[in-house]
Amino acid sequence: MPEQLNKLVDKFGRTVDYIRLSVTDRCDFRCVYCMTEDMTFLPRSQILSLEEIYLVAKAFIELGVKKIRLTGGEPMVRSDVMSLIRKLGALPGLEELNLTTNGAQLDKYAPALKAAGVNRINISIDSLDTERFKRISRVGNLEKVLKGIDAARSAGFDRIRLNSVIMRGYNEDEVIPLTEYALDRNIDIAFIEEMPLGEASDHDREDTTCSNEWVRNTIQEKYELLNSTAKTAGPSRYVQVVGKNNRIGFISPVTHNFCEECNRVRVTVEGRLLLCLGNEHSIDLRAILRDESANFDDLKQAIVASMEIKPERHYFYDTDHEQPVRLMNMTGG
Repeated sequence: MPEQLNKLVDKFGRTVDYIRLSVTDRCDFRCVYCMTEDMTFLPRSQILSLEEIYLVAKAFIELGVKKIRLTGGEPMVRSDVMSLIRKLGALPGLEELNLTTNGAQLDKYAPALKAAGVNRINISIDSLDTERFKRISRVGNLEKVLKGIDAARSAGFDRIRLNSVIMRGYNEDEVIPLTEYALDRNIDIAFIEEMPLGEASDHDREDTTCSNEWVRNTIQEKYELLNSTAKTAGPSRYVQVVGKNNRIGFISPVTHNFCEECNRVRVTVEGRLLLCLGNEHSIDLRAILRDESANFDDLKQAIVASMEIKPERHYFYDTDHEQPVRLMNMTGG
């Protein structure tokens, strides 16, 4: 491939150096903001094999991507996923291999993930109350997640971050307990506004979404916060509690449009390259991977060409624009 094509730059001048790569649409939880209660998952023939996922990752790395985050569904329920993670961790040119997980499998996998080259782990946890946690996750076991967090801390990852979606009527009174839990363990926490991806089966998202301005104001009632210059691959805006080293992040896709700095794309487990979380602009990488007349350079050229359709921004809750109908587990968390 010509040298000038060996990079991913969209028509707005943004360089893509980070991909979120889904390895499954399945999960051992059924969180209310991510899935409907009665889910239908993709048949095996429609999802990328582990080898196909590896080829997609390799293509992106050769095009200048430096960071990969593995997502789902829940990545750790994919059969033999550790073989893929070990291969990704050995890819030349990859600077960070990260994972987003619900934490329920970490008591089993944390040391192996660290040994395979995973640098950072994000662990979703929306409540510290057993019954409430089960209400939000529908089937999740809080004790198992807490054990997973402890296992991740013991494994020695470069950074651990908790992710919490605060929802009015579900857990808005847990902002301070969740913050304190993270502070006490010297790990980061990020609060994420609930995103309008697909139709939730048991609530109206516009009624439950809590703005991160409200979350931050709630934390500031107890703690003195300082804006942090810390940056990660994603869109978090961080603050620090005075006297503490760990960070509190805010991901605010509904109330704060951070698209001007977007350096990310997503690949779903069915091989759909999503150019924007909040739009349907995409190309079909699976078709190229399974086309016997296509080769690895064809895959790379298709990825480069996709930069032309990466939109400038998303338009959550803007009725003048079409809203995504896919749920979060289909998007790649």
